[in-house]
Amino acid sequence: MVVNAETERVIRRVLGDMLPKLNEMQRRQLQGSIADALGHGGVAYVNSLTGAARNTISRGIEDLNSIAEAESADQSLAISGIRKRGGGRKKESEKHPMLYQDIEEIIDPDTYGNPMKPLRWTTLSLRKIAEELLKKGYKVSQNIVSRALEALGYSKQQNQKMLQVGNQHPDRDAQFQHINETAQAYLERGDPVISIDTKKKENVGNFKNPGSEYRKEKSPRKVLDHDFPIPELGKVNPYGVYVLNDNTGFVNLGTSHDTAEFAGESVYQWWEAVGKNTFPEAKRLYINCDGGGSNSSRRWIWKYQLQLLANKTGLEIEVSHFPPGTSKWNKVEHRLFCYISKNWQGQPLIDIETIVSLIGSTTTKKGLKVICQVDNNVYETGKKISEEEKESINIEFLEPFTQWNYIIRPIQNDVVVS
Repeated sequence: MVVNAETERVIRRVLGDMLPKLNEMQRRQLQGSIADALGHGGVAYVNSLTGAARNTISRGIEDLNSIAEAESADQSLAISGIRKRGGGRKKESEKHPMLYQDIEEIIDPDTYGNPMKPLRWTTLSLRKIAEELLKKGYKVSQNIVSRALEALGYSKQQNQKMLQVGNQHPDRDAQFQHINETAQAYLERGDPVISIDTKKKENVGNFKNPGSEYRKEKSPRKVLDHDFPIPELGKVNPYGVYVLNDNTGFVNLGTSHDTAEFAGESVYQWWEAVGKNTFPEAKRLYINCDGGGSNSSRRWIWKYQLQLLANKTGLEIEVSHFPPGTSKWNKVEHRLFCYISKNWQGQPLIDIETIVSLIGSTTTKKGLKVICQVDNNVYETGKKISEEEKESINIEFLEPFTQWNYIIRPIQNDVVVS
């Protein structure tokens, strides 16, 4: 085989222009095509020009011959891929179908979450997770664990200012252990476990909403140049209920104030709209919530609202509050609110109907479904309960930390339901 100087110049130019732009299979086929066109000695010649292995160039020729001779798409190479369909190693999730679920179970008690982002991260190291998987019968490397975490939506994170000023509460970790164990017991029995909280207030109107959306080039959405509330439109308080049992969410969209009465009514509306149909046999309900705000652990008016809820539903209601400074650990924050924020990013919340639609259309790959309804009731601030109402609360404070854990049992017709 003899290649003159002009032909070699053309070949070098084609290879130089095209190889950087092609994927592995396409590079292989281009080199094979040139070698095949040159005839005997072509493989060695292309090898000398590109440094590609002779076996690789020969495979490129075989690829082209297979394509030309294929009688059906199933017999040909997948043009858009690098390997034949089905080629390569099987994914760990295919070899071990329960791997992702088992990893979730291992890291869940140690998972943080940013309420405004659908990212999560874990305090456990890859080595520790791999060790725990070994106890479950898996023989996987830290690299496999790392890829699994990425697939599950976890990522490495820099430090963030999430801790409270001063020393953390000495009973913080023990309270989280209590919450995890109690929630697990409820879930195993099939009883509902919910995480509740109020999302930050939102101005209603054509205001700028953080984030961006897809629009025609150079046609950004026009919004008001100030963020002053519009009195006739007001603000909304989205009160969220996240159900750990089935990955569903409920939002009671309040148009008044965020009070204990509003919080209690929100949980009741969830039960009426979703809970009693999803858990028709339930006799008890487990609630996780922050220690402050409208559902504060220190406010008797919140406990009184729970008593009213217990009386109306017949449910025994057990409550565990998160320790001070740990509200970001609340499941409703990073399993519901963050996805709502992502779903409406860049879109002005121009009216109540738009907000309801955006919240109700929030979904995730893991199957999150959200129901949203409007609460137009007026809730007065500063309300207190009387001593008689306080005494009517059928409450039992629970160890190990009675300031954070208690059960409220229903009273029907002045008879305690046990």
